Amino acid sequence: MPILGVKPSVEGGRWPAKAFVGEVIPFEANVFREGHDALGVELLLTDPVGKQSIYRLNAGSVGSDLWHTEVQLDSQGPWKFQIRAFADEYETWNHSASVKIAVGIDEELMMLEGIALFTRAAAQKGRTAANAKLLIALAEKLSDTNRPAKDRLAEAETAAILKAITAQPIRDLETLSDEFIITCERELAGSGAWYEFFPRSEGAQFNAKTKTWTSGSFKTAIKRLPAVAAMGFNVLYMPPIHPIGLAYRKGPNNTLTAGPQDPGSPWAIGSAAGGHDAIHPDLGTEKDFAAFVAKANELGLEIALDLALQASPDHPWVKTNPEWFTTRADGSIAYAENPPKKYQDIFPINFDNDPEGIYFEVLRVVQLWISRGVKVFRVDNPHTKPVAFWEWLINEINREYPDVVFLAEAFTRPSMMHALGKVGFQQSYTYFTWRNSKQELESYLTELSKESADFFRPNFWVSTPDILTEYLQFGGPAAHKIRAVIASMATPSWGMYAGYELCESVARPGAEEHIDSEKFEYRPRDWEAAKKGGRSIADYITKLNEIRETHPAVRQLRNLELQHTDDSSILAFSKHLSAEHTGTGKSDTILVVVNVDPHAVRETMVRLDLEKLGLAANSKFEVQDLITGETYQWSADNYVRLDAFHQPAHIFKIGKTL
Repeated sequence: MPILGVKPSVEGGRWPAKAFVGEVIPFEANVFREGHDALGVELLLTDPVGKQSIYRLNAGSVGSDLWHTEVQLDSQGPWKFQIRAFADEYETWNHSASVKIAVGIDEELMMLEGIALFTRAAAQKGRTAANAKLLIALAEKLSDTNRPAKDRLAEAETAAILKAITAQPIRDLETLSDEFIITCERELAGSGAWYEFFPRSEGAQFNAKTKTWTSGSFKTAIKRLPAVAAMGFNVLYMPPIHPIGLAYRKGPNNTLTAGPQDPGSPWAIGSAAGGHDAIHPDLGTEKDFAAFVAKANELGLEIALDLALQASPDHPWVKTNPEWFTTRADGSIAYAENPPKKYQDIFPINFDNDPEGIYFEVLRVVQLWISRGVKVFRVDNPHTKPVAFWEWLINEINREYPDVVFLAEAFTRPSMMHALGKVGFQQSYTYFTWRNSKQELESYLTELSKESADFFRPNFWVSTPDILTEYLQFGGPAAHKIRAVIASMATPSWGMYAGYELCESVARPGAEEHIDSEKFEYRPRDWEAAKKGGRSIADYITKLNEIRETHPAVRQLRNLELQHTDDSSILAFSKHLSAEHTGTGKSDTILVVVNVDPHAVRETMVRLDLEKLGLAANSKFEVQDLITGETYQWSADNYVRLDAFHQPAHIFKIGKTL
């Protein structure tokens, strides 16, 4: 029988599909056969230790050949699966017998065919003794010609018989699909809350008398960790912590002239103090770094380091391995450019001249940081390096260290971003930063949750040191809350750059970038003063992460469903997780309604597809706003008013039916 369009699969099985522990995976296939006889479809799922489970797939809508089911994966490692199709002999006989006996046609013939079917099935290899005994008894009941045929047919439709047939279907003409693989990784590979800060800014001090700076260090930055953890984040990402070159060092706002107190861009890696395997002397020692990592882990934070494969002109590689760079016609080494931007302080790596040499050097560097307690790497501009290199590196690392996670910072063409996900990157930055309208968001959320989820895991960053969109520049605190709600509720992984909670939004003229960018200078912040002065939305961020922590439905991607609103600026979506998948015995359903216009009050009717909420049509039920605590009575159609300045969003928990 044809078994087509099997999912989840990536390029027909060329690469494994992605999952993480606790993720609910939809399995589906198009299965059909000639004629009108019934068929059955099953999922044969083998876990990483070789235990096989069988799940019956459900038929799709009438006229559709799509079969589907959902299974929650509960352990890390490679899972294998096949789709099995078969002629469903019981269903074919039962349908024919029901139709004919209802009109008095071929009654005894249908009984004889039933007797032959169940007698043959009882003798099938692999059937349990109890199941076989039940089928033999049924055959005997069908042969009792003293009873009406309709009564004998009823004996074949009892709960006990249906249960036995469901447990061990009567199969014929079995057909197996190809075998597919799903790589199931630890939960953090697919679900987490990320926070970014520059350790050199945390605790940095300026001496007004001498007009000199003292850099922050791991010893001072460690004091910021409890606040990050208290906001509910579980990954702390730091830009490169390596020595920074002096040659062509950039000054404030990316100027070409740096003063003696300008620290330079952390991405201009390498100096006389070392390269990618070294720690900037201003930040401390290996011992200081180890203490920093230990404290973060104690607070429930994992450290993510930047893996930026580039070098300053002062990097040791420039002298030891000049072949790793591109030499121009005039004999100089090519620096990085993104016209009209020029990065004279950075030399890109050329992977073509000595691939084996650079491949194994990067492998050594990554393994070194893993030995220092790092299991998460945010990779800078991976799209400017060969895809084959990433496939090799991630495979080498994950084979030995399956808990290591790579996040691709790739704002580039969809084909490249998708390819990076297919070859192994656990997560990726996305276009979310530039998707602001309701229409843009609905289209993008559909793509991410339905079309590319088998291989592309989005991490919704609301801000980065490089990106400050006009939406945030001019939207004020309302815009910052709106974006945080969507990012934290729509996708399992989201992130923010320090200062977002203070709604920092002043851009460098003519650029989508913060003025006085922290990339080029120290930027200590007075967090307590901002909080006391009412200039912080940290409490709001904390509430969002609390909702994520207590509601497992939010930490899934594939379950996102759009809901309809009448207003062009009010976005609504829901996430439902059935009772069997929550671990609590109760279903979990979250409904998000958010005004994406940060400058206005919006009113609308929200028109719900109740089936997507796990509710029966025409249900009435309670909803509780998890931000305000207020409770309402809702049904399929509901009025909503959202004031962007005071309450830009509802995050509802669906409660009891009324």
